[in-house]
Amino acid sequence: VQLQASGGGLVQTGGSLRLSCVVFRSVGSPKAVGWFRQGPGKEREFMSAISWNGGRVYYIDSVKGRFTTSRDNAKNTVYLEMNNLQPDDAGVYYCAEDARPGGWPPREFNNWGEGTLVTVSS
Repeated sequence: VQLQASGGGLVQTGGSLRLSCVVFRSVGSPKAVGWFRQGPGKEREFMSAISWNGGRVYYIDSVKGRFTTSRDNAKNTVYLEMNNLQPDDAGVYYCAEDARPGGWPPREFNNWGEGTLVTVSS
């Protein structure tokens, strides 16, 4: 299984971006997917997760109301819609799969994809 995040770029403060995470899977069923951010000089931070069928979505407080996570299993893709972006939202964004299905929100992840860079200009 491989995950690939894309859609990053340069945006002004208050702007929007939509990131995509394509899940390349040859066998098995969809799993919950999480989104993470690693800002400059910061540790990687868990931001959001979506269950395997999109029925449950989790956000950390700092992105609630601004970020929306969704998925289209027919396209094997998970999305992160980001609105009202702030300079603190800048960083490399990663997606990864739930490594221990059954709990919510997911606590362990694997199959990390390469990240996509989001830059927010002030």
